[in-house]
Amino acid sequence: MATDLSDPFNAIVDHPFDSALSERYLVYALSTITARSLPDVRDGLKPVHRRLLWAMRLLKLDPASGYKKCARVVGDVIGKYHPHGDQSVYDAMVRLAQSFALRYPLVDGQGNFGNIDGDNAAAYRYTEARLTQVAMDLMAGLDEDAVDYKLTYNGEESEPELFPGLFPNLLANGASGIAVGMATSIPPHNAAELLDAAIMLVEQPEADDAAILGHVKGPDFPTGGVVIDSAAGIAESYVTGRGGFRVRSKWEMVREKGGGWHVIVSEIPYGVQKGKLIEAVAGLINDKKFPILGDIRDESDADIRIVLEPRSRTVDPQTMMDGLFRLTDLETRIPLNLNVLDKDRTPRVMSLREALSAWVDHQFVVLRRRSEHRLAKIADRMELLSGYIIAFLNLDRVIAIIRTEDEPKPVMIAEFELTDRQAEAILNMRLRSLRRLEEMELRKERDALEKEQAELNLLLGSEARQRTRLKRDMAKIRDRYGPETALGKRRTLVEEAAPAREIPLEAMIEREPITVILSQRGWIRAMKGHGDLTAADAAKFKEGDGPLFAFHAQTTDKLLLAADNGRFYTLGADKLPGGRGFGEPVRSMIDLEGEIVGLVPASASPRMLLAATDGRGFVLRTADAIAETRKGKQVMNPRTGARLKLVRPIAQTDDYVAAVGDNRKLLVFPLTELGELVRGQGVQIQRYRDGGLSDARTFRLDEGLSWTMGGDQGRTRTEADMGSWRAARGAAGRMPPTGFPRDNRF
Repeated sequence: MATDLSDPFNAIVDHPFDSALSERYLVYALSTITARSLPDVRDGLKPVHRRLLWAMRLLKLDPASGYKKCARVVGDVIGKYHPHGDQSVYDAMVRLAQSFALRYPLVDGQGNFGNIDGDNAAAYRYTEARLTQVAMDLMAGLDEDAVDYKLTYNGEESEPELFPGLFPNLLANGASGIAVGMATSIPPHNAAELLDAAIMLVEQPEADDAAILGHVKGPDFPTGGVVIDSAAGIAESYVTGRGGFRVRSKWEMVREKGGGWHVIVSEIPYGVQKGKLIEAVAGLINDKKFPILGDIRDESDADIRIVLEPRSRTVDPQTMMDGLFRLTDLETRIPLNLNVLDKDRTPRVMSLREALSAWVDHQFVVLRRRSEHRLAKIADRMELLSGYIIAFLNLDRVIAIIRTEDEPKPVMIAEFELTDRQAEAILNMRLRSLRRLEEMELRKERDALEKEQAELNLLLGSEARQRTRLKRDMAKIRDRYGPETALGKRRTLVEEAAPAREIPLEAMIEREPITVILSQRGWIRAMKGHGDLTAADAAKFKEGDGPLFAFHAQTTDKLLLAADNGRFYTLGADKLPGGRGFGEPVRSMIDLEGEIVGLVPASASPRMLLAATDGRGFVLRTADAIAETRKGKQVMNPRTGARLKLVRPIAQTDDYVAAVGDNRKLLVFPLTELGELVRGQGVQIQRYRDGGLSDARTFRLDEGLSWTMGGDQGRTRTEADMGSWRAARGAAGRMPPTGFPRDNRF
């Protein structure tokens, strides 16, 4: 059997795979950009939205009519205009009806159309819808040849290429979409402000961006909130067409009886689902990541009311809210990418002024097309009126011709010099219409039409008249969306505010006194309150263990733990285990290497004295020892064979250093002789022939050197005159005063 090569399915063509793929992908990309994802700058709609509204208009679902099932609308749309999935079309329709998603809803929904909590709408067999007045304003002029029509995908019907109405939908309702290689994100704005700016552009087409921003203050979201960007930042976004806006929730503090308080959040940022927002905040509370917040409650009904309760009345409200703004969607950034299709269906990023100017230019085209359409209607009507007047003046003869002639039409045309349309209209006239054929009424209607015709001709011949007419029409529709109306009132405040500040740890944690105990085997715990440090020996320890360090601190403190290899680690005092039991191994909290030689709160002093066993040391700023990771930070690098011996806070008033060696030699020298380092080995504090450093500390010379005496009484002895032991740093020193502890430690 011979192969029919004329059949294209039997023809095999060799083609490079990469070029075939690129050609087909380019077609898909262009289709996505121009016919799916990007809105038209003239009406701000994507094809699916335009087809939805057009189908509802043909179903006569105007605001004064009854509702119809959404299933009927979706069926018409996917059957006649938009061959896509029914769920995607219904989702687009639902969004057009959501008052929290669209600033000016285009669909009036009846039934469950979802809510701001993020719940989905009911199925389209349950919900009903009709058009809103906004949609009618957007479609005004469709019957007056204001825009071009095109055939639907199957060629059976036609649909408008865009909508001609005087409502600035692109910027008023905004848009978002992701195409191939490009995207758009346009926040909603206030229609009255946009119309004011458009009227100014009609008067002054050369007006600059600054003049536009004199009318358009910033986005106006359906959910309210506060835009906190600076005027300069907002202006830059609008001039370039790219940028973003920081939107913050609206909140107020409410005082309670007894001195307590709570915060009420009444507006949340645009696009944030209230249910997920509350879950996120509750998660912070449960995970103890935001300890100053005590509770969150949702008391919303038709209006949003989120109650935030602090952990303690001593918490600063602004601090709490700043923390929540940084950690949750109570503050978000709404992007601006004014990427739209221009009048040539070419995608490009426009400035706010360019987008408004393109819409105004479109309105001039619509005005002229509507005027020309009306002129054609007037000419048709005036032609018929002239025929009716002739028929009225010769009514008896017309009746006679109709009664006696087999073909009355050519006879009437010849006898009365009528046109074919005039003769046809007279012949098609019903008998009951004869009583209305009164010459005065006919001439009155014709005169009125002639006057309107003259005015329209003047309008089309004068650009100034067109500007005046367009300003008048815009002012009229602006009254419908003015700031004094419920729909037109601005909902979003524009108030510059500083970025939410980084909340320090001590502000995030409720400040409470604790007593920190670290055992010799490295078990750590925190007892509530400032207990008696001398009683640390009486605390419970594992067999063979005992206290190593015990001191008072606050839950807001950071604790610095030093190992003998010179590495420092940081512990959060609020994260220490409680005082019941033996605590927890400190090695489970940090990657500790070496033996522990020091544990001090970072708040004890801004500087510390570090000294190694070989007598070398330096002064360290406490802030330089704080580490952010479990691995800690290497601060001191002891020489071979030496280890970090001690870490001592330096009081603000201390001016001298006292060092004592294993050889029981005491040396005193000025603190200024000891250098301040960030990291290193340090300098020689005291010189030894045998042994090494036993202890060192700083003190105030005019107060003398003090040390604790032995025995149960815990007496302290002070040597006021330290002149005998003063020498230069690095000296060997002399034997200590009488009564100095035998263990050579202060």
